[in-house]
Amino acid sequence: MNETNPTVTEADLHAFADGQLPEAARARVEAYLAENPEEAAMVAGWQAQNAGIKSLFSGYEKSRDTDLRMVAPADTASPWKTRSALAAAAVMLFALGAVSDRFIPPLFQRPPLQLAESETLPKQAETAFLVYAGEVRHPVEVFANEEAHLATWLGKRLAIPDLKVPDLKSLGFHLVGGRLLPVDNRPGAMFMYEDQGGERLTVIVGRNKENRTTSFRFASANDVETFYWIDGELGYAVTGEISRDMLRKVAEECYRQFPS
Repeated sequence: MNETNPTVTEADLHAFADGQLPEAARARVEAYLAENPEEAAMVAGWQAQNAGIKSLFSGYEKSRDTDLRMVAPADTASPWKTRSALAAAAVMLFALGAVSDRFIPPLFQRPPLQLAESETLPKQAETAFLVYAGEVRHPVEVFANEEAHLATWLGKRLAIPDLKVPDLKSLGFHLVGGRLLPVDNRPGAMFMYEDQGGERLTVIVGRNKENRTTSFRFASANDVETFYWIDGELGYAVTGEISRDMLRKVAEECYRQFPS
């Protein structure tokens, strides 16, 4: 991509769509898009995607008492209300997809079911983040220079042969490494990332054969935010002291890269 202007990378286009490109670089990207209508349409689709997802989660922009520490009873009292809201969201996303056929976001491609009444994953993810993110010398067991070994080792322990370590460079986070840790009393995986400012986040993967729901939610505890989703037997959680908007983007990128 970008053969005619190699100085415009895919990361630049994502940053432009997300409104995170420095002002000095915007004119260069705008000029490139003016000469490349196909990629301009693709970027417009990304912008529509951002607007759609942001609208869906607008009610969660700030921490609330109804956020999960565990799922509050009010969240599970009316599954029909929850399903109706999700159905309405799907209709809106489909309409946006008609404008840009590249749109439909992966987090909404699978049918969501009723939320579990008690989910331990967000609390475990928060605990792992608080324990390991502040470590200087030993934050992980296997560092980024052994990424292939890390993926193979943790994939075997979790019985996920095609487990991949998410690449979050497009969002400004590079891999620190990972470690084995317990999730629901079974082997789980943790991947740690860090941005140029030293801000860290963790990605947790756990397996629980008793899972019977598919859900995606925010959980909040003080300044620590977690976005997690449960997909069949597997649970995933992204945790950090970062904005919910960035947390959502990281979760979306991880969802794209993890095996389905």
